[in-house]
Amino acid sequence: MAWLPKLARMAVLVLLLAFLLQPSWFEPLLRPLVQQNAPAIYNQGSLFWLTVLHLRTVFVATLAAAIVAVALAILVTRRAGAEFLPLSRSLVNIGQTFPPVAVLALAVPIFGFGEKPTLIALFLYGLLPIFENALTGLTTLPPAVMEAARGAGMTERQRLFNIELPLALPVILTGIRLSVVISLATATIGSTVAAKTLGEVIIAGLQSNNLAFVLQGGLIVAALAVLIHDALQALERFLSGRVRA
Repeated sequence: MAWLPKLARMAVLVLLLAFLLQPSWFEPLLRPLVQQNAPAIYNQGSLFWLTVLHLRTVFVATLAAAIVAVALAILVTRRAGAEFLPLSRSLVNIGQTFPPVAVLALAVPIFGFGEKPTLIALFLYGLLPIFENALTGLTTLPPAVMEAARGAGMTERQRLFNIELPLALPVILTGIRLSVVISLATATIGSTVAAKTLGEVIIAGLQSNNLAFVLQGGLIVAALAVLIHDALQALERFLSGRVRA
């Protein structure tokens, strides 16, 4: 029965693509959720392009967070940068200390309305899980492997790129997965400051008391989170298998 989860994920993917490309096919299912004469399918923009823009925002913010968080983890695991560990932890905890809504409120007066405040909020919110996992991955490497690398005459740079990062990659990817899933949901609030995300659909539904709109936005985000989570988890298992081999 191991094929059942794969079949379920494939069904979710097919349904998601069908809904984004041909939402009118699903109108009969959503019609009972709306008042008479109210639209059952979101009609204030393209659901497909809102999804693409939502994913782009999450990707850019997560990529920036991953670069900064992994760089910080590398710094504090070197002999010369170990003393910066407390400071680094304080920096990456900023995103968890301030709610994304508060970050948006502070960023809008500086950067204006649009995507930039959302990117900043998601970037700060995504730092902690990636940093902590990168730190764990780089500090729990097999001592025998590291000793063999030193014995082979590898420089610190060679050990980092040829041994440490490849071995730590599955653990780092776990942090990136957590960051992506958090950002997918959090990005919806970006629409409150005019960012183009799936939050537009949810907000439009709340403003017009249209449950179908709210359900569409929520289900698309949920489906994306499940599919991306499972894809990254599969990649982690693949990389872990290669590391053990």
